[in-house]
Amino acid sequence: MNSPKTRVALVASTALLAACGPASSVTAAPAPGNGRPSVALTWYDTTADTIAKAGPSLPAVANNRTWAVSWIAAARALQHVPSGVDRRDYQDAALAAAVHRALVELVPSRASELDAALQQTLDQTPDGPAETLGSAAGERQALKVLHEREGDGLDAASVNAPFTVPPAAPGVWQPTPPAFAPAIQNGNRFARPFLLKSASQFRLPAPPAPTSKRYQTDLKEVRDFGALNSAVRTARQTDTATFWFDSSPTLWTKPMRVALAATSRQPLRKQAELVALANATLVDTQIATSDSKYTHQLWRPVTAIRAGVGEIPADPSWTPLRPTPAHPDYPSGHNTYAGAAETVLTALVGPRTAPFTLTSATAPGVVRTYTAWHQLTRENLDARVWLGIHTRLADEAGVKLGTDVARYSLDHTRSLFQER
Repeated sequence: MNSPKTRVALVASTALLAACGPASSVTAAPAPGNGRPSVALTWYDTTADTIAKAGPSLPAVANNRTWAVSWIAAARALQHVPSGVDRRDYQDAALAAAVHRALVELVPSRASELDAALQQTLDQTPDGPAETLGSAAGERQALKVLHEREGDGLDAASVNAPFTVPPAAPGVWQPTPPAFAPAIQNGNRFARPFLLKSASQFRLPAPPAPTSKRYQTDLKEVRDFGALNSAVRTARQTDTATFWFDSSPTLWTKPMRVALAATSRQPLRKQAELVALANATLVDTQIATSDSKYTHQLWRPVTAIRAGVGEIPADPSWTPLRPTPAHPDYPSGHNTYAGAAETVLTALVGPRTAPFTLTSATAPGVVRTYTAWHQLTRENLDARVWLGIHTRLADEAGVKLGTDVARYSLDHTRSLFQER
């Protein structure tokens, strides 16, 4: 990592970039009432754009780690304002500098765009001691949080640590068609959480046996409603399934921004804490998800249906609506994510919100409107069944696990923002 002095010098040099026009990573944010854009929303948009432009180089858990590190640094930088300086000027500079420095270190390919975005924020902040001290505080906290998280096991190579496939047997996970790809995200369970004591803290109980009534009922539902050419799945159900096949981090970015905008009258520190806590919780949720998945190693519906189990006869040609991701069924990761996000947002901004729209890369042209966080969870739960890639019991277990992790995070929020 570059030294703080090096980065401060680089900030000054970005005036030339700013003079060429606004950085592409900055989305205009509503002014908070005095003509100056909301620094929280501006840097939320900058973070989202930076991560999106990083593309597939960031696995899902690393995506949320980038958010968490950047915004934990911002929240810590905002805890104390020196006496004798303008509070707004100090905090705007501190938040921008913290998020900027963390993102530059974590996504160095976007350094020039991030430098231009920082210069744009500083140009809108009056020169003086408040801006100088705030910038220094933000840089300092970013470096501290980056240091704290070094070697946490959330890099791409560690996340996808090799997994030895167990011998084939009823109920035991095996690589799935059509690619029969190696298991992914096995290494999440070995990573260091932000708040959880361990990956296994909320480990789910073993799923029902494949011959149990519950499993048989749920597998029949997947077989009938999740087939590629299902005769019973409605057009609306197909649309819902396809919409939510997109990645959870991508689909939840806008709802979280909606929640952040709803806190615009709260202190800037509280706004930063919302973004930081939500993403740290989602990292921990993905770690806990991997622990339960690879502890129980439940086979995917496509494997069970093709092999046949209990009262369900073998159907070797059965194919799901969309290809099955390469990891065990129980629990559903999309639903642990949804359960955690819903719980945090409900606690911090309430269960309902002004109407907002969502789009999905896996359903081009489709626009959906929501007014409550639970609507997103409900659709996630149904979608994984209608896609043919999860049993309902795995979906419901996922929501429970995500909720449990989020409740723990909310009870231990304070420790996230204490300097180590």
